[in-house]
Amino acid sequence: MANRPFRADHVGSMLRPDNLMEARIAHAAGTLDAQSLKKVEDATIRDAIKLQEDVGFQAVTDGEFRRSSWFRDFLLGFDNVKVAEGKLELFFKNADGTLTTNKPNSMAVTGKVARSKPIQVEDFKFIKSVTKVMPKVCIPSPTLMHFRGGRENIDIKAYPQMRDFFTDIAKAYQAEINDMVAAGLKYIQIDDTNLAYLCDENFRDAVKRIGEDPNKLPQLYVDLINDCLKTVPSDVITAIHLCRGNASSGGIASGGYEPVAEALLGGLNVNGFFLEYDDARSGDFSPLRFTGKNKTVVLGLVTTKRAELESKNLLKSRITEATKHLALEQLALSPQCGFSSGVGGDMGRRRAIDIDGERAKFSLVVETARDVWGGL
Repeated sequence: MANRPFRADHVGSMLRPDNLMEARIAHAAGTLDAQSLKKVEDATIRDAIKLQEDVGFQAVTDGEFRRSSWFRDFLLGFDNVKVAEGKLELFFKNADGTLTTNKPNSMAVTGKVARSKPIQVEDFKFIKSVTKVMPKVCIPSPTLMHFRGGRENIDIKAYPQMRDFFTDIAKAYQAEINDMVAAGLKYIQIDDTNLAYLCDENFRDAVKRIGEDPNKLPQLYVDLINDCLKTVPSDVITAIHLCRGNASSGGIASGGYEPVAEALLGGLNVNGFFLEYDDARSGDFSPLRFTGKNKTVVLGLVTTKRAELESKNLLKSRITEATKHLALEQLALSPQCGFSSGVGGDMGRRRAIDIDGERAKFSLVVETARDVWGGL
């Protein structure tokens, strides 16, 4: 498995313990200083890493415990990036099956994008210092700087030509990643929602309404991510996770991966693809036929939305089904998504799964992977 995700892996975010959420609330209210908040973060991250090590994972994350949002904190670390009104309509399928829509905030670019200071380098150094296994860093996809707002959210004076905008994003990402690699990073994951959203006809229509072409965006985004990763040394594991929306025990995008599969699985220069396959909204496994040689698809078969544990026999049968389209040695297993996209713990799902339930899901992944592929 050199240069690939591990047979048993996970997406990254974890449920925040109550004391961490309380500390964040106190810090926001001005009753807890930044150093005291950091002490709570450090302690809870140590606990999260121990949990991952104890269940048998070979790569661990910090659970994203230092972030309030899985993407905003990181993207706001770049120069001339701010939160703005979203233009794109998102379609939320609630846990009861009903559909609601809204236009959540997006990122806006007010000048030249640059990375004038480190964003997550010190966070990585801390993980590396407190784990006995491989630290993995998850960062939001650069496509989030564009998808929800489109051309309208990009300063036309700074970027009369959009190609220059994408070039500057790639340079900014390269600078951040290069510094983490210099600090010892060996495993990085890009978290992307937008390529998964482009599998959904509702989103494809919404993209057209803001003046973008859903047929061209997959290749544009693959090229952008490739540019962001092109300076990564060959001994560093690279991966992407495609998220279909994970808030409040529901979801967002539906539809199989076929519309993006060839550009993504055949053209994205990463070692691994974390694909959500925990329910019918992800479609069948046939798009896996586009996967390039020496690349791994990590099947997200264990849901993070419900506490009930999947049976090992069900997971094994699903893996066997996937082998009709991709060889077993190119497959691995994980939960379908992270357990907490933001500091609030995705409250609908938090009622369904607690930290003990999270541990049980992780253990199920590791134990099933051992049964299927042997010793990890």
